Amino acid sequence: MGVTRSEFRQARFVVPPNAADILLVRHGESAPAIPGQRFDLMDGQGDPPLAPEGREQAELIGARLRDARIDAVYVTSLRRTAETAAPLVAALGIEPIVERDLREVHIGEWEGGIHRQKIAANDPVVLRMRAEQRWDVIPGAEPAGAFDKRVRAGIERVAAAHPGQRVAVFTHGGVIGAVIAAAAKSAPFAFIGADNGSISRIVVDGLVWHVRGFNDTAHLRDEDDLP
Repeated sequence: MGVTRSEFRQARFVVPPNAADILLVRHGESAPAIPGQRFDLMDGQGDPPLAPEGREQAELIGARLRDARIDAVYVTSLRRTAETAAPLVAALGIEPIVERDLREVHIGEWEGGIHRQKIAANDPVVLRMRAEQRWDVIPGAEPAGAFDKRVRAGIERVAAAHPGQRVAVFTHGGVIGAVIAAAAKSAPFAFIGADNGSISRIVVDGLVWHVRGFNDTAHLRDEDDLP
């Protein structure tokens, strides 16, 4: 005989049994761009190392996540993600898996650090990029549809490999923006701007992507944080 209940509390979200719980970690701050000196390239994309501030952020991420029951760690083909993941993988004693499709959007002629200089100068193409919410107004940049397709493929591959598990994916700001926008079915740039070292979270349950967090920086030291 069933038990009669006299009250019903608000239900909390529970990760479905075979869903993948994915933490999207933006890499730490990378080395500054210097006029006249381009970053090394990896497959045509800027591949700077972490700055000292980024290495500190990596340590803080590792401390935050080492007890978070992480089953696997992913990085991209760009070294700033592997360097950011290093303290966590050392603490967990596991090898990171490279998921190349979750590398940053390719920005064509602005690779190698030029993009940062264009933003600082408020270049007209930057204004157009923001207005149209697409990277491919930059000359030679990756087409929007192709970028979205490969990012989705990367997330789907990670989710399929880890049903019922939690994984940390060390990736890039443009990728995080694309993933959360796809899950929320929002404007393309609604979630652009995740901070270096931040943690966002989605739960992939088959075809349904649940947004569970965006731009969590509670583990970072930032003098601009609100009290």
